[in-house]
Amino acid sequence: MIIVVMGVAGSGKTTVGTMLAEAMKCAFLEGDSLHSKANIDKMSHGIPLTDADRAPWLAAIHAHILEAFERGLDLVVGCSALKQQYRKLLAKDVPITWVYLKGHPALIRARLRSRPNHFMKVSMLASQFDALDEPADALVVDVSAPPNAIVEHILSQVRRPRHAGVAESRSKG
Repeated sequence: MIIVVMGVAGSGKTTVGTMLAEAMKCAFLEGDSLHSKANIDKMSHGIPLTDADRAPWLAAIHAHILEAFERGLDLVVGCSALKQQYRKLLAKDVPITWVYLKGHPALIRARLRSRPNHFMKVSMLASQFDALDEPADALVVDVSAPPNAIVEHILSQVRRPRHAGVAESRSKG
């Protein structure tokens, strides 16, 4: 099973994704770790990334996803995956379970303020919400709950089919 935990910066992708991977006894891939230095420098200076900036980053994440899938390994990935076109690229030739961490902008803003040394600046949050195409095919989780409750909820949902036709991809792992 490949699970991508997605959402805007500050939604809890790393925290929830790490805990989810631990519970599933599989690897966690922090998508941000694959950003180029140029991308990190741009974001550190409050400059939102363009689609062209994101293309190599998304390709690198997809390569990791595809490798895990081809090897039959479970993997949890933390990646903003804000636009439908990004999710389409990430899911090319791979069945992905999407988990959308959804939160009120005020809550997310407060979280970003509490991590001042991160390259993603509070001033860029509006651009993330502007770019966000909320997914129609994801498990939507309210980020105001404690992380352990979020992980328990995700596990309860992904271990049983939610839609006809995807039972097999959800029953592995």
